[in-house]
Amino acid sequence: MSNAVEIPFETTLLVRDTCLCLHVQRAARALARRFDEALRPFGLTNGQFSLMMSLNRPVPASMGSVTALLAIDQTTLTAALKPLERRGWVNIMPNPKDRRARLLSLTPSGKAALAAAVPIWKTTHAALEERLPDGSGDRLRSDLAILL
Repeated sequence: MSNAVEIPFETTLLVRDTCLCLHVQRAARALARRFDEALRPFGLTNGQFSLMMSLNRPVPASMGSVTALLAIDQTTLTAALKPLERRGWVNIMPNPKDRRARLLSLTPSGKAALAAAVPIWKTTHAALEERLPDGSGDRLRSDLAILL
């Protein structure tokens, strides 16, 4: 006699059609692919663009402030910084107030690479927002912020 648990196929359909997590993941992957494709000529992925943009500040950023903004852990941030540092686009330096901590900043060539990519980001972003019901991402951003 089998003790196998059977989940009704109707449950599968319910999850497919209503799961917020699944729908947000699918949308996030589609958006990521679209921005990856748009940013490829600049040698950037959408994740690298977001990371570099998070470093575009008047003063160097702490690792903690960047991990909080991007909702990633420090290990993931450290791994994401390595190729940008190798390309000479990001500086990672000890924090003078706490030698164990690191501060992050864009180099001049990193700023130039980011500046070159911004116009295509704007164009891609505007095209995506136009596809939304009201032609604006404000409602979507607001709805997503509620879930955080």
